[in-house]
Amino acid sequence: MKNKFFNSIKIGLTILFATAAIHFSCAQTEIEIGKEINVLGQTKPVPVSLTGFSGEVESVLKFDLYVQGFSFVSPDAAQYQISGGNSGNVTGSVTDRIARKTILSRSYNGATPVAQAHLLADDIVLAITGKKGIAQTKIAFKAQPSGVGAGEIYLADFDGRDARAVTSDNVIVAAPAWVPGKLALFYTSYKLGNPDIFYHDLNTGQRRVLAGFSGLNTSAAVSPDGTKVAMILSKSGSPDVWVCDADGSHLKQLTRTPEDESSPCWSPDGKWICYATKIHERRVLAEIPADGGAMQRIPTTGAPNPTEPDWSPDGKWIAFTAQTREFEICVVPAGGGAVTELVTGEDPSWAPNSRTLIFTRREAGGRRVLSLLDVPTKQYKDVSRITGSNSQPSWAK
Repeated sequence: MKNKFFNSIKIGLTILFATAAIHFSCAQTEIEIGKEINVLGQTKPVPVSLTGFSGEVESVLKFDLYVQGFSFVSPDAAQYQISGGNSGNVTGSVTDRIARKTILSRSYNGATPVAQAHLLADDIVLAITGKKGIAQTKIAFKAQPSGVGAGEIYLADFDGRDARAVTSDNVIVAAPAWVPGKLALFYTSYKLGNPDIFYHDLNTGQRRVLAGFSGLNTSAAVSPDGTKVAMILSKSGSPDVWVCDADGSHLKQLTRTPEDESSPCWSPDGKWICYATKIHERRVLAEIPADGGAMQRIPTTGAPNPTEPDWSPDGKWIAFTAQTREFEICVVPAGGGAVTELVTGEDPSWAPNSRTLIFTRREAGGRRVLSLLDVPTKQYKDVSRITGSNSQPSWAK
């Protein structure tokens, strides 16, 4: 389930982004998934060659491109030949072997080699696919040093690098939610002894309580325009879906059932809120108008006990967790229908490109790690991690 928790302590941006003694395990596991799917119109990765790069720059480029649907082959087998270097600043070019022309040639400066590599990766993705890359985006997540209990909210680059603590409260926290277009988060924290929803401005470090009612206040989800927040509150009895303005005003209850609603998310047009509920003792996905109205079920044929939905930014898909013997990441058309099961994991969050998912997977022993999944090719890699368990990711839009 997606939850969120917090209190009102100033953490200046300088402190927030100060260098901490964080131990990284940068192993990035590459795993292929065997089932054939046809989601988002493509199933095979784009074959490219990569020559001339070395060290960390080469590693960053391979990671960034792999999780966006590329595979690496020899130059004579590649559809696109990527060449360049990083002896000084990073330089790169892309040649289309079929069209026999150079489609990208650029050099980068004024940033670290890693940042330059991310820039080059995004330019490569744009040149080849016509779509904007995700290598310069951010994620937020929960980290628990002991694997259970208290933890902190962290901010990182999309690949897990440069992870820095947002909180330092040593209490139970859960699933941050980005404010679209802003360096700000909502999340839930037991800082005040109750599961309360907090707003955190990452520029100023200021925090304030959005919802601190008696009982459960959790699962904040911000509307695409940033003006509304959906959440789960139990102030009227059982956990229901509520919505309010971003400052907490104009609070309105949307659902009134004896069931435990959970994990609201917004349609990209801001008109609907999808959430998990129960009908006849079975957990299902449903949607309800954001300004109130009748609930409608979203069929997830073939996937029992769906929960933790996340609507893709292009409006076409809903990713969710199916609970069987294990947790499975699945996608379904936004209107419902046949489900595509992708990989074992939970808590999916879409990238801005509506193609890549970040999710949590469990390792032997129960430790949780974050992974990036390219949905059409079924390729995924673990991101860089900090000590303990990392879970409940949220991708900045």
